Amino acid sequence: MAEATAQNPISMRALLEAGVHFGHNTGRWNPKMKQFIFGARNGIHIIDL
Repeated sequence: MAEATAQNPISMRALLEAGVHFGHNTGRWNPKMKQFIFGARNGIHIIDL
């Protein structure tokens, strides 16, 4: 897995624009991921970035 470096920083804006905060359908989640789920909207889990 590539790590962010000073030459390649990853900003919160870039993550949000890429839509990485959208998870799977609420019916297809793994309970082990509960600590990372912020909430749900329109049947999709929202991941806490």
